Amino acid sequence: MGKESFWASDPNELLRVGKGFTLADIDPDSHAGYDGDKADGEKSLVEGAEILADQQEMLFANSRMGDDPRRVLLVLQAMDTAGKGGIVKHVMGAVDPQGVQLAAFKKPTAEELEHDFLWRIRKQVPEAGMIGVFDRSHYEDVLIGRVRELAPPEELERRYDAINEFERELVEDGTTVIKVMLHISADEQKERLAERLDRPDKHWKFNPGDIDERLLAPRYQEAYQIVFDRTATSDAPWYVIPANRKWYARLAVQHLLIDALEAMGLDWPKADYDVEEQKARLAAS
Repeated sequence: MGKESFWASDPNELLRVGKGFTLADIDPDSHAGYDGDKADGEKSLVEGAEILADQQEMLFANSRMGDDPRRVLLVLQAMDTAGKGGIVKHVMGAVDPQGVQLAAFKKPTAEELEHDFLWRIRKQVPEAGMIGVFDRSHYEDVLIGRVRELAPPEELERRYDAINEFERELVEDGTTVIKVMLHISADEQKERLAERLDRPDKHWKFNPGDIDERLLAPRYQEAYQIVFDRTATSDAPWYVIPANRKWYARLAVQHLLIDALEAMGLDWPKADYDVEEQKARLAAS
């Protein structure tokens, strides 16, 4: 990402969930691998935005002219206020919107509850050439399901296996899956919730239920740990990103996306017509 990026170490490796990973060991206030400060991070984000936009456009172009089936799915999971919306706005907002598919999964509707938990998820899988973003995802069905005891243990076990199979299918179909958990501390979350209550322009973002969920944070941490233990695979890895510093979380997610796209070795598709002939026709028109 250029010599001004201040990345001293590859965040892809530093943030990836591996064998023996423990969520409790991650400092939400850290900025792993990045030597710069907030001002440096904001400059790096601008630098990376141009790279990400170019890579995304090549991915999109190849699906339209070259029949390339590849696509990217970014899964965003986090406790309330951790910054999912900021990732969508400040990272994905830098690319052409026609190449992005955003799905925000809320509480299941009555119709959705009549089907398997993956039914509504499958309908939102990104098309070829797209970067899909899941703002919350199929993981809600094992996180909330466990914490709120909405599903029996045997059903939760089935869902972990179903998720692994589903993501394996995605990868085999040409999807690069990047799963991100934005890790925020309890104190930082409290400050962000307080800010929403202090500012009238932020009241719409506050939900009294956010406090109820906050009180269950230890149980959510346990549920996330089980998720990582059961669903962090080589095909669909998890990345835990310290999120107390918004600028760092955005920069880290941007880096993961750029790495994934650059690994595809993308190039501009070749024209399926005679360029010189069309130049001549245009000149004569």
